[in-house]
This record gives sequence, structure tokens and C-alpha cells, in this order.
Amino acid sequence: MTPGAPAGERAPDPRTARTRERLRRALLDECARRPLEEVGVAALARRAGVGRATFYLHYPDLQALAVDACADIVRNAVDALHAWRGVPDPRVPPPALPEFFAGIAPHTALYRTLTTPGGGGPLGELLHRELRERSRAERALAGAPEPELIASAVAATFAGVLADWLHGLIEDTPHSLATRVWRLLVRLHGTPITSD
Repeated sequence: MTPGAPAGERAPDPRTARTRERLRRALLDECARRPLEEVGVAALARRAGVGRATFYLHYPDLQALAVDACADIVRNAVDALHAWRGVPDPRVPPPALPEFFAGIAPHTALYRTLTTPGGGGPLGELLHRELRERSRAERALAGAPEPELIASAVAATFAGVLADWLHGLIEDTPHSLATRVWRLLVRLHGTPITSD
């Protein structure tokens, strides 16, 4: 066991982490020049400086690598939506949210490949899961009502809006969209839940 690792768990092998990082970087570089569908495993492995067999030790296919390479968008989105403390201003999003929307531009085509309109696809589903869990946990910690219901609504709304924007179904600038989606999500959080 490595110091700092939880009991019963081994710390990740630094060589594995380095290899995966090289593969992720190579994929993002390739996808900046061509669509994911045109990227081949052999060329990608060469760019990353690893063998084809090494690629398959880490990922079953290019889509799995692509989702891993784009996982930062999920973490960034979740963090951006929770980048406030105290009582949020319902009119003005936290600065991290417009920065998030502006920052995804370099890899829009790849994100579009990994999502479907409405928020599906492997990246959309990952975003929905992680955002739902973070929202549920924070709402439960604050003692807010209906943490599961509201968290699901927030996650579905944000993942759907983001995917539709990536697919051109919503036309807006990053800053304007951040403001609009923020106001929508604040309303969802503030919606009173009553039973008939």
C-alpha cells in the first residue's frame, strides 16, 4: 500500500497515469484536426509514443478514450455550477460559468460527437450522473427539500441545454447562454415542492 492511499486500495501507478495522459493529449490534438471518426488507433498510438497493444491495455476503443479525454468538461461544468457561496445572485451567474461555456470552443466538434441532442450520448450521460450527484449531495447537506428530484431536474436541464447548444439547436453566445441557464437553474432550485 502506498502512503496516502485509503486502506485496502493501491495508489494509481504513475506510469499508467502518464500513458493515459499522453493518449488523452494525442486524441485531443488529433481531433483538433479531424473528426473522431477519422482518427485511427495506430496513428493515435504513434502520436502518443506508445504501441497499439498499450492503447488496448488502457482503453477498449477510441470512444472510451475520447470520453476519458473529455471528462474534464464534466468536472469543469459541475464546478462552474457550484462556484458560489452563500446566497446566489439569481440574475448573475458565477464567473466560472461563462468561462466554462467560452472555454469549450476548441473541442466543440469532439464534444458534439460524444453527446446527442437532449443531453444523451456517453459524455452527456457522464455529465448528468456527476452533476446530479453533486447537486443532490449539496442540497441534502443544506437540508433543502426534495434533493433527489431537484438534482435530477438540474442535471437533465443543464446536460440538455449544453448538448442542444453544441448541436446548434440553441443559438447564443457563451456569456448570454451562461446567464440564461443560470437563471433557469436558480428557478429550479427555488421551486416549492407541494403534494396534492
